[in-house]
Amino acid sequence: MRCGVRLFHLLLIMVLAACGTQVYAQAADDSALFEGFRAADMRLAEAGYRLSTANAALCDRLEPGHGIQIHTLDQYAQALRPAVAAHFRFAGALAVEGVVAGSPAERAGVRADDTIVRFGDILIAPQADGPPSSDRLVAFWRGVAALPPGAPIRVTLLRGGAPLTVTIQPVPACRTRYELAITSALEASANGEMVRISSGYYDVFEGDLVVVAVAHELAHNILRHRERLKAAGAEFGLLSGFGRNMGFFRQAELQADTLAVHLLARAGYPADLASRFRQHPVAKARSGMFQSPSHPQWRDRLRVALAEEARIAANGPGAPFVAERDSPLTGNWRPLVPKP
Repeated sequence: MRCGVRLFHLLLIMVLAACGTQVYAQAADDSALFEGFRAADMRLAEAGYRLSTANAALCDRLEPGHGIQIHTLDQYAQALRPAVAAHFRFAGALAVEGVVAGSPAERAGVRADDTIVRFGDILIAPQADGPPSSDRLVAFWRGVAALPPGAPIRVTLLRGGAPLTVTIQPVPACRTRYELAITSALEASANGEMVRISSGYYDVFEGDLVVVAVAHELAHNILRHRERLKAAGAEFGLLSGFGRNMGFFRQAELQADTLAVHLLARAGYPADLASRFRQHPVAKARSGMFQSPSHPQWRDRLRVALAEEARIAANGPGAPFVAERDSPLTGNWRPLVPKP
């Protein structure tokens, strides 16, 4: 996947940006483009499912963990929708892009390219014309997230034009959806209900290293950092690295770094994954003169990873800062960095 992913980025960006009918005609015939998107999306979906279900005990906001990665025709540019519908066998507006191996959905018999007609009490509205939009996807996720996290879900599907009803027995999962942003830039964010990771991470970081970034963003959601930063009056954007803002953001970043190591351990990832990520040449380079002061330097972040890995090796994974998620941020970040 890594060898061809840069070309995949260029093609998909052109398609989604609606650059012209000639681009559509070229890309629509390339099934490799669609399968490249599916493969990249599923890598993030699998990591998110694994982290969210393994760490459900640390989350006070839960959703049903089912293991289905959803996509909608609305997400795609209008001119591309016929080709997308044909390739992914859409028979409606919302379909299964993929199923996480070993998940409740796989055990229930859900398959990639099934069309979803009804999910519990959520009835899928017919497809309508319009510009690309994620509104349907977000509305569906919020509806599913509001269902009881452990209650059976009756799902009506269309497969090969024939109706099929299955019952999924979900497992509790942290309430977070995972979104892949198609860009070669290295971007990662969390807004309280979503973790967004750019596909550029998969260009650069091999194996499971990208999961460290995913776990870091999930930690922000678990610790309610977005809400707490707003409550503290912290200013986002260009001002985040100046004045009192810097203290609040560094505190949140270091807390997320710390908790992320424990999230990875609970999910069964290699014990040294976080420290290997921090020592990667690209991770080091990003913590240079062009980094915002809102983020700690890579040496501090590496010290955190190594200290927590040692603590877990001695005592097992814990839940650092989880008990404090209802408390105001203080901006006092320096005590969070282990001494050399």
